Amino acid sequence: MRAVRVAYTLEQCWHRVPGGTAVAALEVARALQVMPNLELIGVAGRHRGGAAVGFEPVVPMRYLPCGGPLLYESWLRLSWPKVEAVVDDVDLVHATTIIAPATTRPLVVTLHDLAFLHYPEFFTRRGNKIFRRNLDILKNKAVAVLCSSRATMSDCAEAGFDVSLLHHVPLGVRQAPTTASDVQRVRSQYSLASDYLLFVGTLEPRKNLMRLVEAHSLMTDVPPLVIVGAPGWGNAAPVVSKNIVFLGHVPADDLGALYAGARALCCPSIMEGFGLPILEAMMHGTPVLTSRGTSTEEVSAGAAVLVDPLDIEAIADGLRQVLARYDELSHLGRAHAQTMSWQQTAALTHSVYSKVCA
Repeated sequence: MRAVRVAYTLEQCWHRVPGGTAVAALEVARALQVMPNLELIGVAGRHRGGAAVGFEPVVPMRYLPCGGPLLYESWLRLSWPKVEAVVDDVDLVHATTIIAPATTRPLVVTLHDLAFLHYPEFFTRRGNKIFRRNLDILKNKAVAVLCSSRATMSDCAEAGFDVSLLHHVPLGVRQAPTTASDVQRVRSQYSLASDYLLFVGTLEPRKNLMRLVEAHSLMTDVPPLVIVGAPGWGNAAPVVSKNIVFLGHVPADDLGALYAGARALCCPSIMEGFGLPILEAMMHGTPVLTSRGTSTEEVSAGAAVLVDPLDIEAIADGLRQVLARYDELSHLGRAHAQTMSWQQTAALTHSVYSKVCA
């Protein structure tokens, strides 16, 4: 039997800040490569330079005539260039973000969140416009929609997608052990205290970093807050002080040790589609504080301290709780993370491919 041939979009790997959509797309692609009767071909536009460091494609690639904003506008306005122009005999196209590629083949899409519908103020005017126009295209053309969380499935149904096309495909986490020497190395490399709290994420308004910093400032005798993440947009970067350490983007090889060395991960986002840092921290036995009422509550599965992300006093109280419950939450989180894997995500994705091609 001929292998199913899938064109798999990876244009976000060339973004200035590739973000969680690129992490998920690459991890799923890596796991899909070992699936039987499947051939995965990456698709992106032509760029003068390579992909962002740490986001290099892990599958054979084909390149369209243009890239970046021009590619997105050409897909949106002209329905050109077609993906199948560079991938022969393609059975289906998998869009790994909300951006709808031009194609006449069956289209599968992964949607991590529809946050722009709930909080348009957290996105640029241009971003809101592009997301909404692509959402309309996907509602008409997608034959299957993979949702990272049940919260996103619910949002997609409310947005007008046919519920029969929605599939719950949760993300995974890499099983990457970290040694005590790894932890000591990053502490020395970044001049960190022996105890610290950690925030990981692109610096943008919906990550709610400013309220976290304010809640942290209300506490006494609290470990410093270490902030890891590339600048996104908006006024989301706090002022660096003695008790606030801003590391910016760090190499992926250092991130695991930073998780493992932290007393807790603080992730009080206003809205997420999934929340990969939650699972990544739990895999290293690091307790988690996160938000109630969004997908992060679903992803943490009862193994984290939950807070109202709009209440600074509640976040501060949550910080006290997560520090006091270190041993309990470390055990619960690690046990939960070990039930989640990229292999499981890939298997569910492959199942959808098979249904579409059937």
